[in-house]
Amino acid sequence: MQHNINIYLLIMAVVTLSIRILPLTLIRKQIKNQFLQSFLYYVPYITLAVMTFPAIIYATQTPIAGIAALIVGIIAAWCGAGLFPVSVLCCLVVFLIELL
Repeated sequence: MQHNINIYLLIMAVVTLSIRILPLTLIRKQIKNQFLQSFLYYVPYITLAVMTFPAIIYATQTPIAGIAALIVGIIAAWCGAGLFPVSVLCCLVVFLIELL
């Protein structure tokens, strides 16, 4: 059993290092492809969204409260509200929906 874990850790380390090291060693010039530039620009935002989206929905007692808070938060942020007012609104929405 211990032997398998070491193999798994080795494979994970090789994959992680290759993803980080290969682009640095293979791409030495500035990237001029507009599509690739825009793709690389949005990768951190997409990664953050993929990690937080399920947590937003399932952190509440009911997924409906999480979805409602997400919708209210998106609308409030779209209208120009700051981070603190958006978070307070989302908390209030979750509290009111779960109170019912």
